[in-house]
Amino acid sequence: MSTEITLFTEGNVTSPKGYLAGAAYAGIKTYAQNKMDVGILLSESQCVSAGIYTTNKFVSPSVELTRKNINKGNVKGIFVSSGIANAGVGAQGMIDAQESLTHAAAHISVNPDELAIGTTGVIGVELPMALIRAGIPNIEITPNGGDAFARAIMTTDRIPKSAAIQLEINGSTITIGGCTKGSGMIHPNMATMLAFLTTDATLDQAFLSKELKNACDDTFNMVTIDGDTSTNDMVLILANGAANAKPIKNGTPEADLFSKALKELCDYLSYQLVKDAEGSSKVFSVSIEEAKSVEDARLAARSIASSSLVKSAIHGNDPNWGRVVAAAGYSGADLDVDKVSFFINDVTIMEAGTPIPFHRESVIAIMSRERVNLTLKLGLGNGTATAWGCELTEEYVRFNSAYTT
Repeated sequence: MSTEITLFTEGNVTSPKGYLAGAAYAGIKTYAQNKMDVGILLSESQCVSAGIYTTNKFVSPSVELTRKNINKGNVKGIFVSSGIANAGVGAQGMIDAQESLTHAAAHISVNPDELAIGTTGVIGVELPMALIRAGIPNIEITPNGGDAFARAIMTTDRIPKSAAIQLEINGSTITIGGCTKGSGMIHPNMATMLAFLTTDATLDQAFLSKELKNACDDTFNMVTIDGDTSTNDMVLILANGAANAKPIKNGTPEADLFSKALKELCDYLSYQLVKDAEGSSKVFSVSIEEAKSVEDARLAARSIASSSLVKSAIHGNDPNWGRVVAAAGYSGADLDVDKVSFFINDVTIMEAGTPIPFHRESVIAIMSRERVNLTLKLGLGNGTATAWGCELTEEYVRFNSAYTT
C-alpha cells in the first residue's frame, strides 16, 4: 500500500471529486472588490457527514439547525453567510436560519434538511433576510467555486484560508479539501471559527465522526488567539465516495493513513488561522513533551498559549520565561518542578528545574522572528501536544474596541 500524502496549499473544498461551490455579494458586509457574503457548497451525490460544534451555551440557532440536520444523516451541502452571526436574537434566529435554508435549497434543487448553515459576524443582530433572499439567486455553483466559497465566510480575516491534501491508497487517489475562517474570538473548544471539509473517500458515519473529533482535538482545539469561545463555531466534514475507491474500514492501515492526512490538513488550516490573527504578525507554538498523559499535555499547552502575559512577552520579544512555567503550573496538568525543562526555539532556558544562563540579546533576536517555538519537557511520561498562539498587540485592542462602530 502506498503511503504518499501530498498537501496542496492552492487546493480548496472543491478539490475532491463531485463537489460544487460558489458565492456572491449580497450586501450584508460593506462593499469591497472580491468581497463575498453568501455562499453554497454542494456534493453532486449523497454524503455521510459529521460535525463538531461550539461549547458556548449561548449558541446560535444556525448551529442548532445544522446539528439537527447533520444528525438526520443526509446533509450534502452547506449554505453560509457572513457579517451577522444570527446569535442572541431570540426565536427569530431559528426562523431566519430555516428560511435561509429554504431559499438556498430551492436555488440548488435539494431539500432544506439536506443542507447545513454557517453564519458568522456580529452577535445580537438579526439576519438581513431581504438581502439574503435577493443574494442567493446570484450564487453560481461550479467545480471551480471553492475559493469564492472560502471568501464568503470571511469577517475580519485578511485572507481566505483553504487547502487540500491527497493520498494514494491501493492505487486510488483520495482527496480531502477544506477551508476555514477566523482571526479573532478564537479559543479551544471551537472559536469564532467555521471550518468545512470535504472528501471523495468512501467512509461510514461512525468512522468519519471519530476521525473528525481526533483531528480537531489535536488541531482546531489547540488554537487560541484571544481566549474567547464564540457562539457560532463549527467544523463540518462531508464524504461522498466519488473517488470510487474501496471503503475505508476502521482499524485498517488505510484508516490510519486517512486519519494522518485529515489531521495534517486540519493542522495546516489551524496554523493559517493563527497566522491571520487580528492585529498580529507573529505566531508561536507551545510544544509539551514528556507529560504524564496526552490530556495533561493539552492542558499545559493551551494554558501557555492562551496566557495574556505570555502573548505580551511574545509581542515584546521578551524572554520572560517565568510567565511560561507559571502558566504550565496553573494549567491543571501534573508536573514536578524539579523535572521541568524549557526551551525557546533550541535555546535551553531551564533544565531539570534549574535555570540555565543564556545570552539575553541572542534570545531576544530569536523571539523577533515571525515564528517562535516554546518547548516544555515535563519529565513525567510520554504525553505530547502542541498548541498555537499569537502575540497580543495594541492593534488587537484598537480593532476590537471599535468592532461594531
